[in-house]
Amino acid sequence: MRTLDYTTEELCVAPRLRIALVTETWAPEVNGVAMTLGRMVDGLIRRGHSVQLIRPRQARGDIATHAEGLEEVLSRGLRLPRYDGLKLGLPARVRLVREWSRQRPDLVHVATEGPLGWTAVTAANKLRIPATSDFHTNFDHYSSHYGIGWLRQPVAAYLRRFHNRTAATYVPTAALAARLSAEGYRRVEVISRGVDTTLYSPTRRSEVLRRTWGVPPGGLAVVSVGRLAPEKNLGLVLRAFAAIRRLRPDARLVLVGDGPQRAALERSCPGAVFAGMRHGEDLAAHYATADLFLFSSLTETFGNVTLEAMASGVCPVAYDYAAAAEVIRDLGNGASVACGDEEGFIARAVQLAGADALRAELAQAARRSAEAIDWERVNDGFAAALLRVWRADTSTVAALGMPQPGEA
Repeated sequence: MRTLDYTTEELCVAPRLRIALVTETWAPEVNGVAMTLGRMVDGLIRRGHSVQLIRPRQARGDIATHAEGLEEVLSRGLRLPRYDGLKLGLPARVRLVREWSRQRPDLVHVATEGPLGWTAVTAANKLRIPATSDFHTNFDHYSSHYGIGWLRQPVAAYLRRFHNRTAATYVPTAALAARLSAEGYRRVEVISRGVDTTLYSPTRRSEVLRRTWGVPPGGLAVVSVGRLAPEKNLGLVLRAFAAIRRLRPDARLVLVGDGPQRAALERSCPGAVFAGMRHGEDLAAHYATADLFLFSSLTETFGNVTLEAMASGVCPVAYDYAAAAEVIRDLGNGASVACGDEEGFIARAVQLAGADALRAELAQAARRSAEAIDWERVNDGFAAALLRVWRADTSTVAALGMPQPGEA
């Protein structure tokens, strides 16, 4: 396990690479992986690298984008049942070998572990192109939430084998890196995540929006943002809010997002506001207009929503896990509860619901913490990490006197 650092030389005196980035999710799909990849691709292009983005066609009429520094290649895909935000890219080894033989990338980076990602690693290895990967999603942990818990071990074994075929696997937190290393993953390195503190800002707070939610003057708006799905543990959010309502009858629960559990949640909590999917400034306003943010998931690899809420100046309550473990100091800039301690989670939520002055103080501290988490520094680290893998591969080829593909 390694936490990434980098030198001025790596960032300023560096070759410009042609990078093939393979992903099964991309904007306008709404999920943390697509958002993160969008930021990282933009960062690579701004640093002078060119990116060939290989992704499944998202819908009929979808066309490939060709812009300065970015070339898209569309492949066939299949939408995952009960998971609208992610597609499986179908195998494309023959096409990728042909594409990369015609125009060879310096490095292949695979962001998702579906059939398209597997065949991308296979094609890269066949052509002796260095390949790296991201670990974005705990798919093995999801299985128990969808009635297929018996698949957890086979899925975990597949993920480990997938990532160990690459030169490096990048993860967002030190805790996840330690866990994967203990499970037999090799060459795991940490690249964190950033947050857009211009988009997500307390200045987007809207009294008009609060009124549409039905929050009375001086009332409490409690928000949860994310996919309405079993793996998000939203039953705990409902129980915490029920306890808050006993103390604060003026509280209102707002659930931002959509997913397969929406109908069941509407039946369980008919008084809640179901805001559906929100994007851009509209999403940012939904964060900033809240007073308390509840995040109960225990399946995240990171959880971008935690940083987005903090940047919006909203006091967060979360488990000591993923992003929250990295950035929240309990009662310093939010509330952090031991993983799985549901009673502790509810107690902290109730405590902060009833302590207006403390909650406001923690919200201000949360914003200050988010301001220190800079996407530019994250993108510097990502670019430097890819450069190191490329340099190591180039040095190995030169030392062994191995011809590059296409050389006589």
